[in-house]
Amino acid sequence: MIAESNVETVVYDNLIAGSVPQIATDDETLITGQNLSRGALVGRITASGKITECDNAALNGSDVPLGIMVHPVNATTADKTCQIYVAGAFHSDELTWHASFDTDPEKLAAFDGTAIVLR
Repeated sequence: MIAESNVETVVYDNLIAGSVPQIATDDETLITGQNLSRGALVGRITASGKITECDNAALNGSDVPLGIMVHPVNATTADKTCQIYVAGAFHSDELTWHASFDTDPEKLAAFDGTAIVLR
């Protein structure tokens, strides 16, 4: 009999830009209707406390970047638990930006005042 094993596939990318500041993650709930990739910026909807793609033109609280998606998550039909980076150094050109972040200064200032550093 052959023993079964689980193998995790690791995808290497250039999202992470270094080890300082130290990477930290939090568990969050991605609201129904979202299908976000690794590296997507997320914000918190004030009324529900759930996260969604960060849109700096939104009026529901999600205009303020909270973190970056660790893994792709498809929540198109139901809320899903996910992990987001809340601290660390990241390459800004590897992030998935909502179209409302349409200038480099907006992108570079997105995480001002947080433990996320963009390079």
